[in-house]
Amino acid sequence: MDAIIKHPALRAFDPETKRPTREEAEEAVRTLIAYMGDDPEREGLVDTPKRVVNAYAELYGGYKQDANAILERVFDDVGGYKDIVLVQDIPFFSHCEHHMVPFVGKVHVAYYPSGGVVGLSKIGRVVDVFARRLQTQEHLTESIAEAIDKVLAPRGLAVMIEAEHMCMAMRGIRKSGVSTTTTRFTGLFEDPAEQVRFITLVRGVQR
Repeated sequence: MDAIIKHPALRAFDPETKRPTREEAEEAVRTLIAYMGDDPEREGLVDTPKRVVNAYAELYGGYKQDANAILERVFDDVGGYKDIVLVQDIPFFSHCEHHMVPFVGKVHVAYYPSGGVVGLSKIGRVVDVFARRLQTQEHLTESIAEAIDKVLAPRGLAVMIEAEHMCMAMRGIRKSGVSTTTTRFTGLFEDPAEQVRFITLVRGVQR
């Protein structure tokens, strides 16, 4: 089993053989600083390459995490519960793969258990695994749904992401406060009535 679900473009990428050294990464930051028109050797910037590489290790730490392992433990003793489990308003930040600037928002996940249920905090951790990578919001939505569907095999799954993209707010048309919504529905949630129920639960609590 492919333990760590990857972006399709990464299937053939081997980070162990193609990843640059830390020194090369820091030098790349110095090059970018100089390209922008500043002096990478001035006092305020001399340690910036080191800080940027440290920050990137945290911001993109999802590449080294295993979403499947997070979801492996399931609690079977749920007293016969078969209705919706909804975890909503999970905050996240990610980075657009087109401009490498942030997009931030909330994730809502609901599923109908097929057997046991997973610890509620695990859903939030799965969101973080995929959010801390370069991607589009659409792919983030699919990645979260794919991981949960693959491991838990629920009778139905709903994933909704609402986010604001800084590549739209900080550059380009520079329109702030614009929200983008993406969804993914499987199983029982392919029924429009179930989708309405899910959205009503999410919107109702948000009010």
